Amino acid sequence: MVKLTMIARVTDGLPLAEGLDDGRDLQDAEFYKQQVKALFKNLSRGQNEASRMSVETGPYIFHYIIEGRVCYLTMCDRAYPKKLAFQYLEDLKNEFERGYGNQIETAARPYAFIKFDTFIQRTKKLYQDTRTQRNIAKLNDELYEVHQIMTRNVQEVLGVGEKLDQVSQMSSRLTSESRVYADKARDLNRQALIRKWAPVAIVLGVVILLFWARNKIW
Repeated sequence: MVKLTMIARVTDGLPLAEGLDDGRDLQDAEFYKQQVKALFKNLSRGQNEASRMSVETGPYIFHYIIEGRVCYLTMCDRAYPKKLAFQYLEDLKNEFERGYGNQIETAARPYAFIKFDTFIQRTKKLYQDTRTQRNIAKLNDELYEVHQIMTRNVQEVLGVGEKLDQVSQMSSRLTSESRVYADKARDLNRQALIRKWAPVAIVLGVVILLFWARNKIW
């Protein structure tokens, strides 16, 4: 059974549309939505090059396809046929490209195409019951194969991104510490110069003052 559906731009992970009714009967729906956003973030950094993949998470599994710099993702029960899940995504992709293909790159705000939810809900209903004649025919369609689509674990997939985040954070911390060190070094150099030349400046000041006073007297 289809549980969640989300669509995002791959280049920056910007969410473009999602099923508004998705997750209402799903426990920990927000947790899984956060995992989806983390997956989109990884994809925006080029971490998963496969254009089609399945990612296991608890009792569910994410399926996604990437086409035209857009990621179409759904989360289903593990028992839901993989073939139907990917054909559902193909239907979404075809309609989304037809309706919004020339607007994807210029979208500037999250969920710019939220009206696409109407098509998501209508299409999802067609795929919910795997026993319908329509879906049985799709399962028997030998022209559409999904055996070669890779399946990975969500911890494995997101772990790559977490390691990169750690490296990025460490790099930022080292850069910040280097700047602090440089500032302290400049302060120490300034103090050393003051200590070195302050006595000379004082002596010169006294000499100039005496010279000025002497001229005044004479």
